[in-house]
Amino acid sequence: MQSNSLPSEENVNRVMAALKERHIEPELVAGRQAALERLVQLIPAGASVMTGSSITLEEIGFVDMLISGDHPWENLKAGIIAEKDPVREVELRRRSTLADYFLGSAHAITENGIVLIASASGSQLPAYAYCSANVIWVAGAHKIVPDLDTAFRRVREYVFPLEDEHMKSMGAEGSNFGKWLIFERETSSLRRVRMILVNEKLGF
Repeated sequence: MQSNSLPSEENVNRVMAALKERHIEPELVAGRQAALERLVQLIPAGASVMTGSSITLEEIGFVDMLISGDHPWENLKAGIIAEKDPVREVELRRRSTLADYFLGSAHAITENGIVLIASASGSQLPAYAYCSANVIWVAGAHKIVPDLDTAFRRVREYVFPLEDEHMKSMGAEGSNFGKWLIFERETSSLRRVRMILVNEKLGF
């Protein structure tokens, strides 16, 4: 299943209204540079930052920015990558779900505002669902689909083969489905969930 067409302005506006009703704060930016600039604006100096695995964050340059250290934030992933003890690494990953800002992407967004995310390990899902006080998803607008059934099909038939190939190209065995998150709405007034939609094809 191919899902590569950018939606109409009317469709995007409808999705943004639906996200807002579900207490997910939507924004639309023109392209990858604008998305990166917006993230820099949103994350305050001194904040701890963690990212879920995301081709989109790589493509907009955010991952390289974190690695470079040329930013005013605490990069929690750097400590995780540097940790050699596997038990300690898992513990650091668990703690990272409490990051001040947890960033990632979504695999599909329905026209009525439901966000679908698939994960092999599920390590980022607690932060998205509950733990982090600030969640920011960055997603290409081409990930908008009509409904949840189409969203699942998109992930299984389009996203997964690309992710599997990507993992193998990095020397891993491949990808798999471990856990799913169906994000219907944010119910807590003590956290903020944002969706930055990019009018560009980014990620899978």
